[in-house]
Amino acid sequence: MMKTTFKKIAIEGNEAAALAFKQVNPDVVAAYPITPSTEVVQKFSEYVANGEVDTEFVPVESEHSAMSACIGASASGARVMTSTAAQGLALMWEMLYIASSMRLPIVMTVANRALSAPINIHGDHSDAMGARDSGWIQIFSENVQEIYDNIFQAVRIAEDPQVRLPVMVNFDGFITSHSEEMLEVLDDELVRKFIGEYKPKYSLLDVDHPFTMGPLALFDSYFEFKVAQAYAIENSLPVIKKVGREFGDLTGRYYDVIEKYHADDAEYIIVAMSSTCGTIREVVDELRGKGEKVGLLKIRVFRPFPLEEISNVLKNAKVVGIMDRSMIPGSFAGPLYHEIVSGMYHLDKRPIFQSYVYGLGGRDITTEHIKKVFEELKEIEKLGKPKGLTYIGVRE
Repeated sequence: MMKTTFKKIAIEGNEAAALAFKQVNPDVVAAYPITPSTEVVQKFSEYVANGEVDTEFVPVESEHSAMSACIGASASGARVMTSTAAQGLALMWEMLYIASSMRLPIVMTVANRALSAPINIHGDHSDAMGARDSGWIQIFSENVQEIYDNIFQAVRIAEDPQVRLPVMVNFDGFITSHSEEMLEVLDDELVRKFIGEYKPKYSLLDVDHPFTMGPLALFDSYFEFKVAQAYAIENSLPVIKKVGREFGDLTGRYYDVIEKYHADDAEYIIVAMSSTCGTIREVVDELRGKGEKVGLLKIRVFRPFPLEEISNVLKNAKVVGIMDRSMIPGSFAGPLYHEIVSGMYHLDKRPIFQSYVYGLGGRDITTEHIKKVFEELKEIEKLGKPKGLTYIGVRE
C-alpha cells in the first residue's frame, strides 16, 4: 500500500508519548509522575485541563496506587493508560502481576531508568528487566517515532480478544525521553480508525451479568490459571506481528518482533535493544563499507520472547555479542544473554556467544565501544570460546 503523507514536527520522546495518549483519548489515566517519565503525565494533564480529551485523570499519591487505580478502572471496562519509570515501576511490582493475571489490557509507557542504590535518574534497563516475569508484554523503542508508533500498536495488541494482556512500551530514559527528533504525526481520525472502539469482554459495572475477578484459587485451580495466562502471552506473538503489518500498511513503517540489519550473511552480529541499536547500525554501515561481514539484531519485543525468529537470524553467524543494559548480580551474564543462549542451546548449529553489560546508570555507549566489540568477536572466533562476562566502559 502506498504510504500516506503526514505532517512532521520536532518533539521530545516524552511529549510524543503524551501526544499519542491524547490521540488515543483513553477513558482513564491514573499516574504518579517520576523522572525521567514525568513529562508524559505532565503534558497529558495539560490536554485534560484544556478539555482536549475526555479522559478521567486520576492523580494519586504513589505508583502502587496508580497501578491499583488502573486495575480498578480497567476491570470496570475502561480503556486505561499510565506512565512510570525505575523505582516507580518497582513500587508497582505487586500490582503488575495482578493486572496481567486478571487479563487487563492496560497500556503503560516506561522511560527506562536505573534502580537505586546509589540513586541514579539516568537510563538503563534494570526497571524493565525487574518486571520481565510479571506477565506483561514488553516492547522496546529505539527512537521517538517508535515510542509514538508503539503506543498505538500496544493498544491494539492489549485489547485483541486473543490477547487481553497489559503492554509495557519501553524507551531509554533521557536518551530518548528527552531527545528532540522529527516525528511523523498521524491524523486523529486515522488513529481512531486504527485502534478502534474498545469493547471489553467483561465489565464489573455490568450488573446484568455479574462475575468475579481475582478470586481465591488454591492448589486445586491456581496452576491452571497461571498456565492459561502463559498460553495467552505466548499466543500474543502472531497478534503483535499482525498489528505491526497493519500499522505498516497504514504508515509505511512496518514493525516485527525483531529487526535485522545486514544480519543475513553476517559472520559477527551484535544483539541489543532500544536506542543503542542506532549507534550499532552506524558502526555496521562503516564496517560494511570496508567489506566486513558484520550485522545487528534488534530485539523489539522481549516478552513474549521471540526465540524462533532470533534463532533463525543468529544460527549461521560465527560469533554473536549480546549486549545487556542491565545486570544480574551473582549471575554470569545479563538477562538477554540468558534468554538467547539457553533458548538456542539445543540447536545442532549455533554460534559462540559473548556477553556484554554496558551503559548502567546512563553511562555512554559510543561508536568506538561498538567497534571494539566487533574486534573482540573476531578474536573470540580465533580462541574458539567466549571470554566470559565483559563490562563495557567501566573503570575497574
